[in-house]
Amino acid sequence: MQDAILALEDGKIFYGRSFGWRGECTGEVVFNTSMTGYQEVLTDPSYKGQMVAMTYPHIGNYGINPEDFESDGPKVEAFLVREVSRVVSNWRADRDLGAFLQQYGIIGLSEVDTRALTRHIRHFGVMKAAVSMVNLDEERLVRMAREAPDISDRDLVAEVTCPEPYEWTEGTDREWLLPKAQRRRFHVVACDCGIKRNILRRLVDVGCRATVVPASATASEVRALKPDGLFLSNGPGDPEMVPYVVETVRSLLGEWPIFGICLGHQVLGLALGGRRFKLKFGHHGGNQPVKDLRTGRVQITAQNHNFGIAADSLDPSEVEITHINLNDQTVEGLRHRHWPLFSVQYHPEAAPGPHDADPLFQRFVRMIEGWKRR
Repeated sequence: MQDAILALEDGKIFYGRSFGWRGECTGEVVFNTSMTGYQEVLTDPSYKGQMVAMTYPHIGNYGINPEDFESDGPKVEAFLVREVSRVVSNWRADRDLGAFLQQYGIIGLSEVDTRALTRHIRHFGVMKAAVSMVNLDEERLVRMAREAPDISDRDLVAEVTCPEPYEWTEGTDREWLLPKAQRRRFHVVACDCGIKRNILRRLVDVGCRATVVPASATASEVRALKPDGLFLSNGPGDPEMVPYVVETVRSLLGEWPIFGICLGHQVLGLALGGRRFKLKFGHHGGNQPVKDLRTGRVQITAQNHNFGIAADSLDPSEVEITHINLNDQTVEGLRHRHWPLFSVQYHPEAAPGPHDADPLFQRFVRMIEGWKRR
Protein backbone atom coordinates (compact mmCIF):
# COMPACT_ATOMS: atom_id res chain seq x y z
CA MET A 1 0.00 0.00 0.00
CA GLN A 2 1.42 3.37 -1.02
CA ASP A 3 1.53 5.69 1.97
CA ALA A 4 4.01 8.41 0.99
CA ILE A 5 4.31 11.25 -1.51
CA LEU A 6 7.24 12.96 -3.20
CA ALA A 7 6.22 16.40 -4.52
CA LEU A 8 8.48 18.42 -6.81
CA GLU A 9 8.44 22.19 -6.87
CA ASP A 10 7.08 22.18 -10.46
CA GLY A 11 3.98 20.32 -9.25
CA LYS A 12 4.95 16.79 -10.35
CA ILE A 13 3.83 14.11 -7.86
CA PHE A 14 5.30 10.66 -7.25
CA TYR A 15 3.81 8.05 -4.93
CA GLY A 16 5.66 5.46 -2.90
CA ARG A 17 5.81 3.30 0.16
CA SER A 18 7.61 4.39 3.30
CA PHE A 19 10.52 2.57 4.91
CA GLY A 20 13.08 3.86 7.38
CA TRP A 21 12.09 6.89 9.41
CA ARG A 22 8.54 8.18 9.06
CA GLY A 23 8.25 11.95 8.77
CA GLU A 24 8.65 14.67 6.19
CA CYS A 25 11.47 16.79 4.83
CA THR A 26 12.59 18.96 1.94
CA GLY A 27 15.71 18.89 -0.21
CA GLU A 28 17.07 18.95 -3.74
CA VAL A 29 16.38 15.79 -5.76
CA VAL A 30 19.23 14.19 -7.73
CA PHE A 31 19.64 10.73 -9.26
CA ASN A 32 22.59 8.37 -8.85
CA THR A 33 23.43 5.77 -11.52
CA SER A 34 25.60 3.45 -9.40
CA MET A 35 24.53 -0.19 -9.43
CA THR A 36 26.09 -0.92 -6.02
CA GLY A 37 27.50 1.08 -3.15
CA TYR A 38 24.29 2.51 -1.72
CA GLN A 39 25.82 2.56 1.78
CA GLU A 40 28.74 4.70 0.59
CA VAL A 41 26.28 6.98 -1.22
CA LEU A 42 24.17 7.39 1.90
CA THR A 43 27.16 8.30 4.07
CA ASP A 44 28.91 10.58 1.54
CA PRO A 45 28.86 14.12 3.04
CA SER A 46 28.70 15.54 -0.51
CA TYR A 47 24.98 14.64 -0.52
CA LYS A 48 24.11 16.92 2.38
CA GLY A 49 20.87 18.78 1.53
CA GLN A 50 19.87 16.36 -1.22
CA MET A 51 17.37 13.56 -1.74
CA VAL A 52 19.01 10.76 -3.72
CA ALA A 53 17.08 8.58 -6.18
CA MET A 54 18.89 5.39 -7.22
CA THR A 55 18.37 4.45 -10.86
CA TYR A 56 19.29 0.81 -10.23
CA PRO A 57 15.94 -0.81 -9.39
CA HIS A 58 16.83 -3.24 -6.58
CA ILE A 59 18.49 -1.71 -3.52
CA GLY A 60 19.31 -3.09 -0.06
CA ASN A 61 20.02 -6.75 -0.84
CA TYR A 62 23.40 -6.83 0.96
CA GLY A 63 22.34 -4.79 3.95
CA ILE A 64 24.50 -2.41 6.00
CA ASN A 65 27.81 -3.01 7.73
CA PRO A 66 29.94 -0.72 9.94
CA GLU A 67 33.11 -1.06 7.82
CA ASP A 68 31.79 0.73 4.72
CA PHE A 69 30.74 4.06 6.23
CA GLU A 70 32.28 7.06 4.43
CA SER A 71 31.52 9.35 7.39
CA ASP A 72 29.92 9.05 10.83
CA GLY A 73 26.46 8.40 9.36
CA PRO A 74 24.07 9.10 6.49
CA LYS A 75 24.01 12.67 5.19
CA VAL A 76 21.20 12.50 2.59
CA GLU A 77 17.85 14.13 3.34
CA ALA A 78 15.86 11.22 1.88
CA PHE A 79 16.52 8.02 -0.07
CA LEU A 80 14.31 7.09 -3.04
CA VAL A 81 14.32 3.60 -4.59
CA ARG A 82 12.20 1.49 -6.90
CA GLU A 83 12.35 -1.68 -4.81
CA VAL A 84 13.90 -2.15 -1.39
CA SER A 85 15.03 -5.66 -0.54
CA ARG A 86 13.40 -7.06 2.57
CA VAL A 87 15.97 -9.90 2.65
CA VAL A 88 19.63 -9.25 3.50
CA SER A 89 22.22 -11.70 2.20
CA ASN A 90 25.77 -10.74 3.22
CA TRP A 91 27.92 -12.15 6.02
CA ARG A 92 29.23 -8.65 6.83
CA ALA A 93 25.79 -7.09 7.33
CA ASP A 94 24.59 -6.28 10.84
CA ARG A 95 21.24 -4.69 9.87
CA ASP A 96 19.00 -4.05 6.90
CA LEU A 97 18.66 -0.77 5.01
CA GLY A 98 15.32 0.16 6.57
CA ALA A 99 16.62 -0.28 10.12
CA PHE A 100 19.69 1.80 9.22
CA LEU A 101 17.59 4.71 7.95
CA GLN A 102 15.29 4.43 10.96
CA GLN A 103 18.28 4.56 13.33
CA TYR A 104 19.55 7.82 11.83
CA GLY A 105 16.23 9.52 11.17
CA ILE A 106 16.43 9.35 7.36
CA ILE A 107 13.26 9.05 5.29
CA GLY A 108 13.13 6.22 2.75
CA LEU A 109 10.66 5.81 -0.12
CA SER A 110 10.32 2.59 -2.09
CA GLU A 111 8.05 1.71 -5.02
CA VAL A 112 8.81 5.12 -6.51
CA ASP A 113 8.82 5.22 -10.32
CA THR A 114 12.52 6.13 -10.33
CA ARG A 115 12.74 5.78 -14.12
CA ALA A 116 10.08 8.45 -14.62
CA LEU A 117 11.62 10.61 -11.89
CA THR A 118 15.07 10.38 -13.49
CA ARG A 119 13.73 11.27 -16.94
CA HIS A 120 11.88 14.23 -15.42
CA ILE A 121 15.04 15.56 -13.74
CA ARG A 122 17.10 15.02 -16.91
CA HIS A 123 14.59 17.07 -18.89
CA PHE A 124 13.81 19.85 -16.41
CA GLY A 125 16.91 19.82 -14.19
CA VAL A 126 17.41 19.30 -10.47
CA MET A 127 14.76 20.92 -8.34
CA LYS A 128 13.53 21.23 -4.81
CA ALA A 129 11.12 18.67 -3.43
CA ALA A 130 9.19 17.68 -0.34
CA VAL A 131 8.44 14.18 0.87
CA SER A 132 5.97 13.13 3.55
CA MET A 133 4.45 10.05 5.14
CA VAL A 134 2.47 11.99 7.76
CA ASN A 135 0.39 14.40 5.66
CA LEU A 136 -0.41 13.43 2.07
CA ASP A 137 -1.99 16.72 1.00
CA GLU A 138 -0.46 17.14 -2.47
CA GLU A 139 -1.02 20.89 -2.74
CA ARG A 140 0.55 21.46 0.67
CA LEU A 141 3.62 19.42 -0.26
CA VAL A 142 4.12 21.22 -3.59
CA ARG A 143 3.91 24.52 -1.72
CA MET A 144 6.32 23.17 0.90
CA ALA A 145 8.80 22.26 -1.87
CA ARG A 146 8.55 25.69 -3.50
CA GLU A 147 9.05 27.50 -0.20
CA ALA A 148 11.99 25.35 0.90
CA PRO A 149 15.34 27.17 1.07
CA ASP A 150 17.59 26.70 -1.95
CA ILE A 151 20.56 24.59 -0.87
CA SER A 152 22.75 26.69 -3.19
CA ASP A 153 22.25 29.51 -0.68
CA ARG A 154 23.55 27.46 2.27
CA ASP A 155 27.08 26.86 3.48
CA LEU A 156 26.65 23.10 3.57
CA VAL A 157 30.36 22.57 4.15
CA ALA A 158 30.03 24.14 7.59
CA GLU A 159 27.38 21.52 8.39
CA VAL A 160 29.60 18.51 7.60
CA THR A 161 33.21 19.55 8.29
CA CYS A 162 35.03 18.29 11.39
CA PRO A 163 34.90 20.55 14.47
CA GLU A 164 38.57 20.06 15.38
CA PRO A 165 41.74 18.81 13.66
CA TYR A 166 42.52 15.10 13.96
CA GLU A 167 45.14 12.62 12.76
CA TRP A 168 44.33 9.82 10.32
CA THR A 169 46.68 6.82 9.92
CA GLU A 170 44.36 3.98 8.85
CA GLY A 171 44.92 2.54 5.39
CA THR A 172 43.58 -0.48 3.56
CA ASP A 173 45.30 -3.80 2.96
CA ARG A 174 47.23 -2.12 0.16
CA GLU A 175 49.27 -0.05 2.64
CA TRP A 176 51.32 -3.14 3.47
CA LEU A 177 52.42 -3.50 -0.13
CA LEU A 178 54.72 -0.50 0.43
CA PRO A 179 58.25 -1.07 1.70
CA LYS A 180 58.36 -0.22 5.40
CA ALA A 181 60.56 2.83 4.82
CA GLN A 182 57.96 4.36 2.51
CA ARG A 183 54.98 4.08 4.83
CA ARG A 184 53.65 7.37 6.22
CA ARG A 185 56.76 9.24 5.15
CA PHE A 186 54.91 12.37 4.01
CA HIS A 187 52.67 14.61 6.10
CA VAL A 188 49.57 15.80 4.24
CA VAL A 189 47.12 18.36 5.58
CA ALA A 190 43.63 17.49 4.35
CA CYS A 191 41.07 20.31 4.30
CA ASP A 192 37.80 18.68 5.33
CA CYS A 193 34.97 20.08 3.24
CA GLY A 194 33.09 16.80 3.72
CA ILE A 195 35.87 14.28 3.22
CA LYS A 196 35.21 10.60 2.58
CA ARG A 197 37.08 8.09 4.71
CA ASN A 198 38.28 6.07 1.73
CA ILE A 199 40.12 9.13 0.40
CA LEU A 200 42.07 9.25 3.65
CA ARG A 201 42.73 5.51 3.48
CA ARG A 202 44.13 5.84 -0.04
CA LEU A 203 46.45 8.67 1.06
CA VAL A 204 47.81 6.36 3.75
CA ASP A 205 48.12 3.52 1.22
CA VAL A 206 50.52 5.58 -0.91
CA GLY A 207 52.77 6.58 2.00
CA CYS A 208 51.15 9.55 3.72
CA ARG A 209 49.84 10.36 7.14
CA ALA A 210 47.09 12.93 7.23
CA THR A 211 46.17 15.74 9.55
CA VAL A 212 42.54 16.56 8.82
CA VAL A 213 41.61 20.18 9.53
CA PRO A 214 38.23 21.94 9.49
CA ALA A 215 37.31 23.81 6.33
CA SER A 216 37.57 27.02 8.36
CA ALA A 217 41.30 26.50 9.01
CA THR A 218 43.29 29.60 8.10
CA ALA A 219 46.44 29.74 6.00
CA SER A 220 48.54 30.42 9.11
CA GLU A 221 47.03 27.40 10.89
CA VAL A 222 47.88 25.19 7.93
CA ARG A 223 51.45 26.55 7.75
CA ALA A 224 51.91 25.86 11.46
CA LEU A 225 51.39 22.13 10.78
CA LYS A 226 54.43 22.11 8.43
CA PRO A 227 52.93 19.77 5.82
CA ASP A 228 54.61 18.22 2.80
CA GLY A 229 51.41 18.61 0.77
CA LEU A 230 47.87 19.97 0.91
CA PHE A 231 44.77 17.98 -0.01
CA LEU A 232 41.40 19.63 -0.78
CA SER A 233 38.50 17.27 -0.23
CA ASN A 234 35.12 16.64 -1.76
CA GLY A 235 32.07 18.23 -0.17
CA PRO A 236 28.51 19.45 -0.69
CA GLY A 237 26.99 22.51 -2.26
CA ASP A 238 28.12 25.57 -4.16
CA PRO A 239 31.85 26.42 -4.01
CA GLU A 240 30.94 30.12 -3.96
CA MET A 241 29.35 29.55 -0.55
CA VAL A 242 32.79 28.81 0.97
CA PRO A 243 34.80 31.95 0.10
CA TYR A 244 36.87 31.44 3.25
CA VAL A 245 38.21 28.15 1.86
CA VAL A 246 38.92 29.75 -1.52
CA GLU A 247 40.84 32.59 0.15
CA THR A 248 42.88 30.18 2.29
CA VAL A 249 43.82 28.13 -0.76
CA ARG A 250 44.68 31.25 -2.75
CA SER A 251 47.03 32.31 0.06
CA LEU A 252 48.81 28.93 -0.03
CA LEU A 253 49.28 28.54 -3.78
CA GLY A 254 52.85 27.60 -4.61
CA GLU A 255 53.91 26.76 -1.04
CA TRP A 256 53.41 22.96 -1.31
CA PRO A 257 52.00 20.47 -3.78
CA ILE A 258 48.19 20.60 -3.81
CA PHE A 259 45.71 17.91 -4.88
CA GLY A 260 41.98 18.66 -5.08
CA ILE A 261 39.02 16.33 -5.60
CA CYS A 262 35.42 17.29 -6.50
CA LEU A 263 34.57 20.40 -4.42
CA GLY A 264 38.30 20.74 -3.83
CA HIS A 265 38.72 20.92 -7.62
CA GLN A 266 36.10 23.68 -7.80
CA VAL A 267 37.66 25.60 -4.90
CA LEU A 268 41.05 25.40 -6.59
CA GLY A 269 39.50 26.58 -9.85
CA LEU A 270 38.02 29.63 -8.11
CA ALA A 271 41.32 30.33 -6.34
CA LEU A 272 43.02 30.36 -9.76
CA GLY A 273 40.55 32.91 -11.10
CA GLY A 274 37.98 30.59 -12.64
CA ARG A 275 34.18 30.88 -12.64
CA ARG A 276 31.77 28.23 -11.44
CA PHE A 277 28.41 27.30 -12.99
CA LYS A 278 25.61 24.94 -12.05
CA LEU A 279 25.01 21.81 -14.11
CA LYS A 280 21.48 20.99 -15.23
CA PHE A 281 21.24 17.73 -13.31
CA GLY A 282 24.78 17.15 -12.09
CA HIS A 283 27.01 14.10 -12.33
CA HIS A 284 26.15 11.43 -9.76
CA GLY A 285 27.18 7.80 -10.18
CA GLY A 286 29.95 5.43 -11.13
CA ASN A 287 29.93 5.45 -14.93
CA GLN A 288 31.05 8.91 -16.13
CA PRO A 289 33.53 8.75 -19.05
CA VAL A 290 36.50 11.12 -18.67
CA LYS A 291 39.22 11.68 -21.26
CA ASP A 292 42.80 12.49 -20.29
CA LEU A 293 43.76 15.10 -22.89
CA ARG A 294 47.48 14.41 -22.49
CA THR A 295 47.36 10.66 -23.12
CA GLY A 296 44.06 10.24 -24.97
CA ARG A 297 43.03 7.51 -22.53
CA VAL A 298 39.44 7.32 -21.29
CA GLN A 299 38.63 6.44 -17.69
CA ILE A 300 35.26 5.44 -16.29
CA THR A 301 34.88 7.48 -13.12
CA ALA A 302 32.76 7.93 -10.00
CA GLN A 303 31.33 11.43 -9.57
CA ASN A 304 29.06 13.40 -7.29
CA HIS A 305 28.66 17.12 -7.94
CA ASN A 306 26.21 19.73 -9.21
CA PHE A 307 28.70 22.47 -10.11
CA GLY A 308 31.59 22.79 -12.53
CA ILE A 309 34.35 25.22 -13.51
CA ALA A 310 33.85 27.06 -16.81
CA ALA A 311 36.69 26.26 -19.24
CA ASP A 312 36.72 29.75 -20.77
CA SER A 313 37.21 31.34 -17.34
CA LEU A 314 40.70 29.86 -16.81
CA ASP A 315 43.84 31.61 -18.05
CA PRO A 316 45.41 29.12 -20.52
CA SER A 317 48.85 30.62 -19.97
CA GLU A 318 48.65 29.63 -16.30
CA VAL A 319 46.19 26.72 -16.10
CA GLU A 320 46.05 23.64 -18.32
CA ILE A 321 42.78 21.71 -18.66
CA THR A 322 43.87 18.07 -18.40
CA HIS A 323 40.60 16.12 -18.48
CA ILE A 324 37.12 16.56 -19.98
CA ASN A 325 33.82 14.74 -19.52
CA LEU A 326 32.90 12.96 -22.75
CA ASN A 327 29.16 13.24 -22.05
CA ASP A 328 28.99 17.04 -21.88
CA GLN A 329 32.58 18.31 -22.45
CA THR A 330 32.81 19.89 -18.98
CA VAL A 331 36.17 20.36 -17.24
CA GLU A 332 37.16 17.26 -15.25
CA GLY A 333 40.77 18.05 -14.40
CA LEU A 334 43.32 20.85 -14.36
CA ARG A 335 46.93 21.55 -13.47
CA HIS A 336 48.98 24.70 -13.03
CA ARG A 337 51.79 25.26 -15.51
CA HIS A 338 54.22 26.62 -12.91
CA TRP A 339 53.09 25.55 -9.43
CA PRO A 340 52.88 21.92 -8.25
CA LEU A 341 49.13 21.48 -8.14
CA PHE A 342 46.41 19.53 -9.90
CA SER A 343 42.80 18.60 -9.35
CA VAL A 344 40.05 16.39 -10.72
CA GLN A 345 36.29 16.73 -10.65
CA TYR A 346 35.75 13.01 -10.10
CA HIS A 347 36.39 10.59 -7.18
CA PRO A 348 39.49 8.39 -7.70
CA GLU A 349 39.06 6.65 -4.33
CA ALA A 350 36.23 4.53 -5.80
CA ALA A 351 33.84 4.15 -2.89
CA PRO A 352 31.68 3.23 -4.69
CA GLY A 353 32.86 3.15 -8.28
CA PRO A 354 35.57 1.94 -10.67
CA HIS A 355 39.29 2.02 -9.90
CA ASP A 356 40.45 3.52 -13.21
CA ALA A 357 41.62 6.79 -11.63
CA ASP A 358 43.34 5.32 -8.55
CA PRO A 359 46.88 6.19 -9.80
CA LEU A 360 46.17 9.87 -9.09
CA PHE A 361 47.14 9.26 -5.46
CA GLN A 362 50.55 8.00 -6.56
CA ARG A 363 50.85 11.05 -8.80
CA PHE A 364 50.34 13.28 -5.76
CA VAL A 365 53.11 11.46 -3.87
CA ARG A 366 55.49 11.76 -6.84
CA MET A 367 54.74 15.48 -6.94
CA ILE A 368 55.63 15.75 -3.23
CA GLU A 369 58.84 13.79 -3.82
CA GLY A 370 59.87 16.13 -6.63
CA TRP A 371 59.01 19.21 -4.59
CA LYS A 372 61.12 18.06 -1.64
CA ARG A 373 64.12 17.30 -3.88
CA ARG A 374 64.34 20.83 -5.30
